[in-house]
Amino acid sequence: MIEKDFDYPYISKYGTVVGIDEVGRGALAGPVVAAAVLLKKPIEGVDDSKKINREKRELLFKKLILSAQIAFGIATPTEVDIYNVIGATKLAMERAYRTLGTESFVLVDGLEMGLSFFHKCIVKGDGKSPSIAAASIAAKVFRDDIMKKVSNYFADYGFEHNMGYGTPQHIRALKENGPTVFHRLTYAPVRNALNERTLKDWIASKKISLKRIKAETFHLFFN
Repeated sequence: MIEKDFDYPYISKYGTVVGIDEVGRGALAGPVVAAAVLLKKPIEGVDDSKKINREKRELLFKKLILSAQIAFGIATPTEVDIYNVIGATKLAMERAYRTLGTESFVLVDGLEMGLSFFHKCIVKGDGKSPSIAAASIAAKVFRDDIMKKVSNYFADYGFEHNMGYGTPQHIRALKENGPTVFHRLTYAPVRNALNERTLKDWIASKKISLKRIKAETFHLFFN
């Protein structure tokens, strides 16, 4: 449960506090999205986005837009493949913070990753800090909107429902249709559904770069 006073010691010490959280690390497709949020006032009902249903998340997001400073950072599926998901998460968080344009102290959800700005990482912080919880809501709503829009181009995979995560329907679609360039090619269920012809066609048409193909994936097809 959110601790309403959790951020106060940091605000008292540093003046302002920004919360940062990400969403999408475990998905098979789509970006990793991070949100940076500077709350200007408490917002009733803010909590870990995973504990809130879609309707409430979207309502709270509208309130955040009106009463908080928000910025987003995105790491693409290509960047997930090249830098791995931890590296991509770090990129997304750095981008969100820089876009916010503030020198505030930052509370970050999760384990330490060596971020460049002045911060403290809080394990399960989205269930403790109002600022991090607000960021978790913003990141979730923003990424869900991306996945819903992308589903118009990749209708077979149900992105508008699964948001790129490995649901049974999504796994079945991967086996039947193979992956798209919007999938994370280094994730095992995607890699296992990728065939040599598709991979070579993508490279030849420059839909993907050789840099994107991790050595162990590339060698499966080109040894």
